[in-house]
Amino acid sequence: MEILLTRYLYILILLPIFIGILVYFVPKKFGIVLCIIAQVIHAGYSVMVFISSKSNPLLIALGGWNAPVGIELFADNLSAVMVLLVSFLFLILLLFNIHRHYVNNLFLMLFLIFEGLMCAIFLCDDLFTIFVMVEVSTIVVSLLIMSKRDSRSMYDGMIYLLVNIFSMTFFLFGLAMLYKQTGTFSLRLLKTIMSDVTNVKALYLPYSFILTSVCLKAALMPLFSWLPKAHGTPGAPSVVSATLSGLYVKGGIYLYLRITNAFYIIDTQDFFLVCGIITAFVGFALAIAQSDIKLILAYHTVSQLGLIMMALNMGSEVAYWGGVYHILSHALFKTVLFLAAGMMIEEYKTRNIHEMHGVFKRMPWVSGAAICAILGITGAPFFNGSISKYLISHGSNNLLFDIILIIITLGTLISFVKFLKVFTGNGKRAKVPKLRSIIIVLLGGMCLLGGLMGADIIEILFGYSAHVNASEYTLKAGIFIVSVIASYFIYFKLLKGKSFLSKIRDFDIGINGIALSIVIFFAVLTGYLYII
Repeated sequence: MEILLTRYLYILILLPIFIGILVYFVPKKFGIVLCIIAQVIHAGYSVMVFISSKSNPLLIALGGWNAPVGIELFADNLSAVMVLLVSFLFLILLLFNIHRHYVNNLFLMLFLIFEGLMCAIFLCDDLFTIFVMVEVSTIVVSLLIMSKRDSRSMYDGMIYLLVNIFSMTFFLFGLAMLYKQTGTFSLRLLKTIMSDVTNVKALYLPYSFILTSVCLKAALMPLFSWLPKAHGTPGAPSVVSATLSGLYVKGGIYLYLRITNAFYIIDTQDFFLVCGIITAFVGFALAIAQSDIKLILAYHTVSQLGLIMMALNMGSEVAYWGGVYHILSHALFKTVLFLAAGMMIEEYKTRNIHEMHGVFKRMPWVSGAAICAILGITGAPFFNGSISKYLISHGSNNLLFDIILIIITLGTLISFVKFLKVFTGNGKRAKVPKLRSIIIVLLGGMCLLGGLMGADIIEILFGYSAHVNASEYTLKAGIFIVSVIASYFIYFKLLKGKSFLSKIRDFDIGINGIALSIVIFFAVLTGYLYII
């Protein structure tokens, strides 16, 4: 079985791309059936790869050419879990939107090609191939953002395209310099080569070039301004926003882990720890100021990515796995929230949460799932976010980090206290397709399951034994309850209706500002490397 999986690992990349292209040329009904069958096969195969990679990482050299000459696909525990997550959520999202009017042959083609490219990013061990996959996926994502073809979505799509092309130019510069010095693009070989490097400073520039692009993909401060435009644009269907926020942005975090692991002789943990903290703070501050339901969720993605980056750079194994688990938790609850937001927008014909009331009466099952997701993202006891945040806090073993985590949770709660008002009030029962209700309830239930069985899930997926101390967890639950009360008071007594929130809400640095922030980030990271 392992030999079979190793030989055909590329199926995870080529199957959705091939089916996507084929679907474009067949009748829509037949194409939908073909997509579903292909997705089930893809999900089944990804499970097999995950099971096999737990015992031994899988490696395949395409065309029989090994690195540094050829391209290698590599599936270890982490990449296999990410591919499994991609396969599962794409299947779920395809079923969720199967009867929507915008799901035509072109959309299905782009959607499936996007899945194949994401799998390639997680499986490729070759940095140049990753560069190509990211560039192509950037074009595909831009087309998905612009799918409604109105002026706003066209603007947001072009911003996303131009910013990412500009940032990937830095990546390409870094690759050229890296290849000149090492003679390989293989992350696996680079890690081996690092032990023989005598002049570490020679790697600073290529490292800075590559990490600048990766950090833009991960939406770190100050490189996050493109994300609300892409994830919160009015033109993109909510399924696209859910895919981008729940899955695609995690590619930046994943590449950060892979690249810093390969360049282990360069220590930038403290730098990215500070970046993560600042990103988390700025993200929830901007989320609090929003009234657009999609922008609230988009800015919270920024904040949660900052939290993940903070956890990964604490220098603690427990906090690290808490951060990794939060990647999966965030994928679930943010997918639910964007799907629920899309259904609310369709029902109320507005994106302003102040104009939405009685959602629970109109869509009780959808509301229940959304509330589960909110409890997950805020770290409520027994939900998935509480386990990842517990591990991050437990691993820090530092009062300052505990205070920072409490502030991040408090900031998240403040904006969702405002958000929860949409569920109150009366309303006429809306007609929600049964399949959509079942899917969103399933995902919402997984947020609860991820909390109740969090430690077991971490051990199953990653082989790491995460112990949750009952008394410490209870203390964290008490702090959460106090934070809920404090967030209610802060929002309704101190923040609601304040004029400075509208000024924050109008914050937009534009494409020139985004380009300048990329250059500034590169300069600061490079300067930090040479100074330390």
